[in-house]
Amino acid sequence: MTNPFLAYICQGQLYVQGDGDGQILESPFGRSLRDRAIQIYNRHTWKTQGRGGQALSGAIRAPAERDPGEFRIAITSVARGLNPGELLYTLETDEISGVFARDDAGIEQRLFHTADFRVRHLDAHPDGGEFAVSIYHRDGSANLAVLKADGSDLTEVTDGESVDEAPRWAPGPGRRLVFQSAGLARDPRGRHIGCGPSSVQQLDLDTGEISYLVQDDNFDFLCPRIAADGTLYYIRRPNCRAPQSATPLAALEHTVLLPFRIMWVIGKLIDLFVERHTGQPLFAAKDAPGGTVKPPSSWLLMCQAAQSADKAETVADGVLSFDLAADGSVVYSDGFDVYRKPVDGQPAAKILAGASLELIAAL
Repeated sequence: MTNPFLAYICQGQLYVQGDGDGQILESPFGRSLRDRAIQIYNRHTWKTQGRGGQALSGAIRAPAERDPGEFRIAITSVARGLNPGELLYTLETDEISGVFARDDAGIEQRLFHTADFRVRHLDAHPDGGEFAVSIYHRDGSANLAVLKADGSDLTEVTDGESVDEAPRWAPGPGRRLVFQSAGLARDPRGRHIGCGPSSVQQLDLDTGEISYLVQDDNFDFLCPRIAADGTLYYIRRPNCRAPQSATPLAALEHTVLLPFRIMWVIGKLIDLFVERHTGQPLFAAKDAPGGTVKPPSSWLLMCQAAQSADKAETVADGVLSFDLAADGSVVYSDGFDVYRKPVDGQPAAKILAGASLELIAAL
């Protein structure tokens, strides 16, 4: 591909965009897993042949013998590598998760994989010595972890009843990570029932000190990045879990809308049932092709200078994902189009239209 400038994820698939059309990048490791699932399925097709086999299949069918069409392989995050043309990404199936690197020749290297937890949101340290990732445990918590560039020595660096995600290395001396974090809520039986508002925090790996950079119970602050000049960028969205004041008007509104909300829930259940059995949803998303839904205008891409911690400015509204390019420009997307805002203060320009994406990485 000529002059790739953007990588993005759409419905679990990885694409790279250059001067021409976007190119899908298939993971050889993921393809090998799917091929193996097909081989296992074909060896056991006799269990579903004939009337006796059809009756027996439901009782003895193992997870590894399910229809390969149900085998989920998804790219969950992507970031630019340290070398020209290199990509880093995380991949997961229903059973395993891993970290991979792909060079400019298209050669994939598996750095780490595990069946014990899910790995996402990776970022490479500028010196090339280690990666930062988020790891998701079965109890609903998520911690930050670091591992060496060769995939060895994975070490969790946060813990507790929280969901710590989206780590990014902060520029400058030392080993500092900026990330989003939300507290976990559990019921009396210890089951995960939700999260509190997400704040932006910074972890100094050399001292172990954690500091809060941005927090407000009325908002979630997501996907933080720090530019070379110390400017902090993040997405701010209203926190729907924030306590709302009860008023007679609000009570009346909830009462009037209750039947419609019940009908919406029923419609979603029917949609899930149809999609599970046919592979296609009953109701297609209308906001963007490919099922991506544009976020509301209240999702703001914000920035605040290092010298103005209490004053944040809006870069763009309706932002689903963003990244900081190597030249300092800001690349962001509403889930449908992609824009680049240059460092010289010029207005943002559209660089990609109709991509229908979920997450972007500037190359």
